[in-house]
Amino acid sequence: MTQPTANFLVSHPAHFIALGFGSGLAPRAPGTFGTLAALPLYWLLQSWLALPALLAVIAAGFALGIWACAVAGKNLGVSDHGGIVWDEIVAMWLVLAFTPASWLGWLAAFGLFRFFDILKPWPIRFFDTRLKNGFGVMFDDMLAALYALLIIKGWQWLGA
Repeated sequence: MTQPTANFLVSHPAHFIALGFGSGLAPRAPGTFGTLAALPLYWLLQSWLALPALLAVIAAGFALGIWACAVAGKNLGVSDHGGIVWDEIVAMWLVLAFTPASWLGWLAAFGLFRFFDILKPWPIRFFDTRLKNGFGVMFDDMLAALYALLIIKGWQWLGA
């Protein structure tokens, strides 16, 4: 398995996107670094865009990720290489779009998303093992985002 380098990162636009603008080059826990990279990017997006436009950007990011993650995975020799973190970025944007805009809300969103992305409860693991290439890379993280959102919305519904 090829470890991505800075040269790999800039050798193709798909690599740059899939590796989260370099956050996926972290030697340990690249998924966590990719998720962290999503926070300031989302903050910029939400300060310029209303929710409908923001959701359109997230959908476009998902579609772009299918291509970028497929190209980068093929060139790395592993379809869902740990350094590919665009899936974490886009999924975290989705969680943040429906999370209260506070440091506590964002902390909960970050922790819950990482928990479900790492644990991969059913059916996330089912799809993670069966869907490959760019769509598979993107899809399982969107499921983890939905699990995180269910918990956040449940807390809100309960008045917590």
